[in-house]
Amino acid sequence: MLTLFRSLLHILWIGVTVIPWTIVLVLVSLVSRTKAWWCAVHWFRVVMWGTRVILGIRMEVQGLDNLPLGTAAVLLSKHQSTLETLWLPTLIPYPLAFVFKRELLQIPFFGWSMARLDMIHIQRESRVLSMKHVIEQGCRLLSQGTWVIMFPEGTRMPRGHAGTYQTAGARLAVESGVPIVPIAVATARCWPRRGFVKHAGMVRVSIGPAMPSVGRDPKALMREAQAWIETETRRIDPHAYHTD
Repeated sequence: MLTLFRSLLHILWIGVTVIPWTIVLVLVSLVSRTKAWWCAVHWFRVVMWGTRVILGIRMEVQGLDNLPLGTAAVLLSKHQSTLETLWLPTLIPYPLAFVFKRELLQIPFFGWSMARLDMIHIQRESRVLSMKHVIEQGCRLLSQGTWVIMFPEGTRMPRGHAGTYQTAGARLAVESGVPIVPIAVATARCWPRRGFVKHAGMVRVSIGPAMPSVGRDPKALMREAQAWIETETRRIDPHAYHTD
């Protein structure tokens, strides 16, 4: 019962804070989209504060020193829950551009805020056009110093499972000449991918060494990133794989 109450209170916390933050972000975006991004990051931090205090979820980050400071990068992250989409932006010292499906822009307040940021919106109906859009917009953003973050499995995966890794992130990295940074997460341990009820406990994120992309084959590069992500996910969340 306490866990359900905490989960309800956390949802209320998100709802109460997102409305004024959206208004401020929209106004700030009229002046600068970069400043609007950092306004969004402040809200992410507020949500993460609520995640720690209300839900009792403790967070541990490993490998922050692997971030290639001074150059743009493509972040490829394991995707288990909404938690990493809220948490990762608070860890990166550069503006981030998410690659996400366009229909998310229809979500009241949150989607409206995302629409005011310089992101990469895709339509899943056309994979070819989506790939072209990701490459074109991604190269533009990376050239401006904005990092691009992608979830190569395409959707949230159940804890202990791996999806099919798409090559769009590796293709973007090779095309733009920036490194890939693989990220493993074990967030579903406390925040299930579709479950409303969240559980107190420890979740971990592990950031891997940057992988150079210059002269690489995108498919081979993605296989290398996938191998690191899946191996590291098993390391930071071994109980999810206890049946292996």
